[in-house]
Amino acid sequence: MAEDSQRLKKIAAASYDYENDPRWAEYWSNVLVPPHMASRSEVIHHFKRKFYQRYIDPDLVVEAMSSSGSSRSARPSVPSSSSSATNQTQPRNSGSSTRTSGTSPTSSQNPSFLRWDRKTIQFSINAWVFVVAVLAIFPLTPRNLSNKAYRLSFMGTACSSLYSLYSLYGKPRAWNLQAIQLWFQSIIATKDFIYFIYCLTFVTSHLQVKFALIPLLCRALELVAKFLRRNFGHSSLYRKYLEEPCVWVESNVTTLGILTSHAEIGLGFLLIISLISWQRNIIQTFMYWQLLKLMYQAPATAGYHQSVWTKIDGTIDPLVSRYAPFLNTPISVAKRWWLR
Repeated sequence: MAEDSQRLKKIAAASYDYENDPRWAEYWSNVLVPPHMASRSEVIHHFKRKFYQRYIDPDLVVEAMSSSGSSRSARPSVPSSSSSATNQTQPRNSGSSTRTSGTSPTSSQNPSFLRWDRKTIQFSINAWVFVVAVLAIFPLTPRNLSNKAYRLSFMGTACSSLYSLYSLYGKPRAWNLQAIQLWFQSIIATKDFIYFIYCLTFVTSHLQVKFALIPLLCRALELVAKFLRRNFGHSSLYRKYLEEPCVWVESNVTTLGILTSHAEIGLGFLLIISLISWQRNIIQTFMYWQLLKLMYQAPATAGYHQSVWTKIDGTIDPLVSRYAPFLNTPISVAKRWWLR
């Protein structure tokens, strides 16, 4: 009975819709796997089962990843004739094993360095975005410097999002319409893609809304805090000055998400109001509301946005019904378009 139960649990884990669960994208992005192994199906399936065990069914038994273990042991021994010979000769200090053991650490350490470099690059960009965005918002910053910092914040976040997309999803398998379409469908609902379009919407516009920097600040703050906690936990400097702020950030991720969603929706209404000013940009407003519609439907942001829109709907509907009933029809049409 136990074997049958585990078999059913494994079938359920294999058929689970991971791509539409925002927790899976965050979980997978934080898994430290050598680049040459991250694309292997057995490695991905193993960590999917680990994710399923952690978030969905704690009773699922996940076996050790024997295939990846053999891959790790085989990776350092590529120059030698066999992996078993390498494993036997590696602890010894004989002349014949010197050459093999000398090449093995190099090949086994390279993926670690590559992995560290990739995370460090992301951290550096996000830390830079946070500093520049604070500089842009700070009221005593000179106007010219503030305007440059404003655009650099969006450019830095766009580069960080694009780099993250490339690290996680790579490039299309082939440069034809079908392959590009499949690749685009796999990234369109991700938070990185949403932020990339968000940044393009504002960095190309002459209208500067400092309010638009709030989502960038929240994103950069969250990513920087995660990196510091995982890589500098043993540093005395970190424990003295940065541990409490980083712990607070990681324990208030939901609060940052709610603040971000309020800011993003508020920006949509600000852009509508700007249409009556000389700085109006109809194309930007239309594109941004399409992006808000994507945020409302994408799994990574849907929860926060749907909550905010529910509150707005509950506040506006009674007022419209009482004071402006003629707006009920256009509002209903807009809702159907929004939910389509």
